[in-house]
Amino acid sequence: MPIMVGGGSRRRVMMGDESAEPTTCKQGDMESMRMKLLPLAVLAILAVAPVAFAQQTLTPELLWELPRVGGPVVSPDGTQAVFTVTTYDIGANKGNTNLYLIAVKGGAPRQLTDFEGSESSAQWRPDGAKIGFLSSKGGSLQLWEIDPDGTNLRQVSNIEDGIANFRYSPTGTHVSFTHDIKLDKMPNEVYPDLPEADARIIDGLMFRHWNSWHDYSYSHLFVAEYDDGELGDPVDVMPFERFDTPLSPFGGVEQIGWGVDGESIAYTAKKKNGTAYAVSTDSAIYLYEIDSRETANLTEGMVGYDIEPVFSPDGRYLAWLSMERDGYEADRNRLFVYDFTSEGPRELTVGFDGDAHGPAWSGDSSAIYFSSETVGTVQLFSVDVASGGIRQITDGVYNYGAFGVADTESGTALIASRVSMSAPAELYSIDVSSGEAERLTFFTQPLIDGLDLGKVEKRMVRSTDGSEILTWVIYPPGFDPSKRYPAVLYAQGGPQSTVSQFFSYRWNFQLMAAGGYIVVAPNRRGVPSFGQTFKEEISGDYGGQAMRDLLSAIDEVAAEPYVDEDRLGAVGASFGGYTTYFLAGHHEGRFKTFITHAGLFNLESFFGATEEIFFVNFDLEGPYWQSPKPESYEAFSPHNYVQNWDTPMLIIHGQKDFRVPVTEGMQAFTALQLKGIESRLLYYPEEGHWITSPQNGLLWHRVFFDWLERYLQP
Repeated sequence: MPIMVGGGSRRRVMMGDESAEPTTCKQGDMESMRMKLLPLAVLAILAVAPVAFAQQTLTPELLWELPRVGGPVVSPDGTQAVFTVTTYDIGANKGNTNLYLIAVKGGAPRQLTDFEGSESSAQWRPDGAKIGFLSSKGGSLQLWEIDPDGTNLRQVSNIEDGIANFRYSPTGTHVSFTHDIKLDKMPNEVYPDLPEADARIIDGLMFRHWNSWHDYSYSHLFVAEYDDGELGDPVDVMPFERFDTPLSPFGGVEQIGWGVDGESIAYTAKKKNGTAYAVSTDSAIYLYEIDSRETANLTEGMVGYDIEPVFSPDGRYLAWLSMERDGYEADRNRLFVYDFTSEGPRELTVGFDGDAHGPAWSGDSSAIYFSSETVGTVQLFSVDVASGGIRQITDGVYNYGAFGVADTESGTALIASRVSMSAPAELYSIDVSSGEAERLTFFTQPLIDGLDLGKVEKRMVRSTDGSEILTWVIYPPGFDPSKRYPAVLYAQGGPQSTVSQFFSYRWNFQLMAAGGYIVVAPNRRGVPSFGQTFKEEISGDYGGQAMRDLLSAIDEVAAEPYVDEDRLGAVGASFGGYTTYFLAGHHEGRFKTFITHAGLFNLESFFGATEEIFFVNFDLEGPYWQSPKPESYEAFSPHNYVQNWDTPMLIIHGQKDFRVPVTEGMQAFTALQLKGIESRLLYYPEEGHWITSPQNGLLWHRVFFDWLERYLQP
């Protein structure tokens, strides 16, 4: 029997053994408690936007009105958690992030900051007397502190051009942070008689990455003595090194960890340059001794990604995440510990056929908690350090995200962010022993409760090779099985990325369903959460079984009497954009339109213009000029099948997308126009692989839904 989640403005209930709303609150008390727990910021939003309650279905505008709750940071005594809430001003075209505090046992959250500009990177001082955070309130991003009751705000650092990724040492005697150091010269510095020269002289690869050009600077780790709000002179842990920590572009403070005695600090870096950097994922964990200023590589000989060092509270172990193979960014993410008493590393997740993320220690150093994708969701796990025994803590049709460990006399709880396709992020307290979850925050609930949401169905579809493909089907609000609806096939990006219970602010399935579409979202070959073998079946086979999985899913759903098989569309971004390009030449008349965001069109030109060469080397099985030429370039490149294109297509691409360069979209649009196929290009000169500004995001949705309506809702 399919599992249904949600529907209407009722509480989302899953048919089966457990509720989708695990909480210790009695159902009759929930409504009154929810209103009592609303912070003033959310009440203010509701006061100026009463129209939201009148809306019956989700809209793009309402999506941007939803407060976005960030992950928690638990206090040293385990009784409180600080977290962020971000709200957006569409008219001003920007967002603002403030800090909030909540007791881990529940209660009303308290807003800590409310000044112009955003606050981020909150950390508790080890004595619990202060909360440090980063803010540009003074002009550049600096370290500030505030008391947990919201008083005594003060600026701590005053570093030219600002800092990032700060942490207190566990002893409270030092602070670490990262700061950009300019080590390379610009052309007009090499040739000072040409001050107006506007050019780059490039001698090696990785001259640009994801959405930005190299800025001649490197992110270095610094350590400074600290005494109750006073900083000493910062010391560069990486003097004159042309390397970065954290790893660019997505690494954060989680890639830096203090030793418990405050005498050492571990950090993540990939100490390579140019071509060597572009073709490798071989990062390492480095240990820097504060007094001697000496650095050691703790993962020497381990050639894949090694990231996120975390010391155990007793100081005996260092845990980190490690991939085995160099050049494979989607290798199994293993959990390792380095035992300083035996001077060696050991894997804790042997036999665990999944990926570990975000390791955090128990207070007694006996266990490590982590998250992992499993069967189309993201759950929390623990592993016993002595035995290696792994236990799944949470369950249900949700994704658990960032979390902190709250150790108190009454037991251990994980304070975690949780989302589903029908609910934005809120914070929950999860009892480690029972897995029971209690909801702590209700920032988004007033707006969500006013919506008529669609049902979410978990369906297992048999693919062409006999494998079962977990497919999420999201139905329009007020779904009537006696009617016939258009359906949209959603193609996931990645390609190694799970179609899990995420709540996206762009590819939002409830928003698509609110437009009157049945959304079909398969976990096709290549996604995590179904084992490493299933995940690796995408590499070297882009146009093979993964495409057959997707078509199997849409074919099965399209056979239902309530689906109009003459009104099918396919949409996707990145690898999902590749998918729509490829299906356009192979769909045999199934679809009436395609929407492609940042898709790969010509695999040869993509190889030559992208930046992370390790990705294309592994997934396409080498460069197009090698002999023999990998099959991918001929068999699976969408541009080789343009002669079969005959279906209207919307293409969306950003100029600053260096992962999938904008010329991929331009080539495809040119082909469509020359063939006389109805097509449109939505081009963003200032966006990259994602669309980040509110008004650009609203424009994205308006053009997206206008195109779908034109061909699927005539």
